[in-house]
Amino acid sequence: MTPAPLTERLSDPRGPLFFPVTAYGPGGSLDLDTYRTHVRRGVAAGAAAVFACCGTGEFHALLPEEFEACVRVAVEAAEGRVPVVAGAGYGTALAVRYARLAAGAGADGLLAMPPYLVVADQEGLLRHYREVAAATDLPVIVYQRDNALFTPATVAELARTDGIIGLKDGLGDLDLMQRIVSAVRTEVPGDFLYFNGLPTAEQTQLAYRALGITLYSSAVFCFAPEIALAFHRALETGDLATAHRLLDGFYRPFVELRAQGRGYAVSLVKAGVRLRGLDVGEVRPPLHEPAEEHVKQLARLIERGYELLEEDA
Repeated sequence: MTPAPLTERLSDPRGPLFFPVTAYGPGGSLDLDTYRTHVRRGVAAGAAAVFACCGTGEFHALLPEEFEACVRVAVEAAEGRVPVVAGAGYGTALAVRYARLAAGAGADGLLAMPPYLVVADQEGLLRHYREVAAATDLPVIVYQRDNALFTPATVAELARTDGIIGLKDGLGDLDLMQRIVSAVRTEVPGDFLYFNGLPTAEQTQLAYRALGITLYSSAVFCFAPEIALAFHRALETGDLATAHRLLDGFYRPFVELRAQGRGYAVSLVKAGVRLRGLDVGEVRPPLHEPAEEHVKQLARLIERGYELLEEDA
């Protein structure tokens, strides 16, 4: 797929962006049947796109052959109804390898995550992402977070690079994002995409939307798609009363619960999927499972979220 069609398909999202968890069986091996069910349910529920094997999908824990198998299953499960974007990361050579595996599995694009461990200058980061983009025909979205932080000038150079179509922000510096958006708009006219990629992005999406950034990832969609969709509709229609009710009654408490443990941005989401009746297994090390009391709190919070939807109806 060429960059333009993916950009067009993501430009007017009908719902949140779905980052499925990766399903494992009792022994810790991949459970592709459960993963297929998880992806199918998300697409049927109204996801605008599937981002397979990214952060929530434990990209870091997957062998290359496991990654390829998951991306292929996600593509099959989506059945062309929504685009499938796959993760790619580590050093440049491995990122290129994952990009090619994703292309072979039928993905529509890539989410290029930060290089492994090293802290590089802007010149090195730019070279890294340009080499990844040059090695594949898949459109590339660059993920800003941790050790991959960009100046506005660097993002403008990324936007000039053939094959790079967008930036996902996991940093949360709104001043920087405003300057990035302004620099690209001024220097590189065209349709460059921006994504709010913070954990539980709904919590900050009103602020990002003020910058013109309407695309966001939704981990909540994995286990409570109706809540995530209700919030998305509220944003799209300007229904601030519903947005505030969900923020106050569900999202803020969820964020506070998520902050109780390292890695909960993934393991708590997986626990939520299990609570909703789909056994996707536990997280792989070095992540760990949430405390039992935190899972109980999550169950009560999910129940409260659905009660809020009934009150709105």
